[in-house]
Amino acid sequence: MLLGKNSIQETHYEILSLKEDASYEEIRASYRSAILNSHPDKLQRTSETSGSDFESKDRFLKVQKAWEILSNSRSRAVYDSELRASRRDTVVAEDVSLEEMVIEDDGQVVGLFYQCRCGDYFSVDSLELGEMGYQLLRDGYKISLQRQDALPASVILSCGSCSLNVRLLINSDIRVPIDDNL
Repeated sequence: MLLGKNSIQETHYEILSLKEDASYEEIRASYRSAILNSHPDKLQRTSETSGSDFESKDRFLKVQKAWEILSNSRSRAVYDSELRASRRDTVVAEDVSLEEMVIEDDGQVVGLFYQCRCGDYFSVDSLELGEMGYQLLRDGYKISLQRQDALPASVILSCGSCSLNVRLLINSDIRVPIDDNL
């Protein structure tokens, strides 16, 4: 889910790279892997900058918090309920499809843009979508978006300037030509 100006709020499931219906055993295995990969004592630093120290500690703390919530059945049930409610409560100005987005491809990252009433843009790129569990697929000069579970889904995009939101509907059956939108 996108919130604010190009910032992503990760769910505890996304932090641990899990589906929301994951079993306790899957949560535990994913937590163990994530904690080993993010533990400050285990990381070999290529640079000793304070920014990377902060990011690694922040990631470690996020993994810990996700485990604390998801490993306990009661706290997980409350969290799941709050997560569903937050998805329902998001007010959007309109729903847009991939076909309505302007697509920019620089060869490494594909950007999707939709113009807001205020003149600025709602935007998301393929890297942000990947972090949220969506895959951008290319078929020649056409692209499509797909979730790992291949079910229809949506992403909330916020305007870069005003408070409006739109919902980008993700349907793996829709393929959009890249060159028609440039």
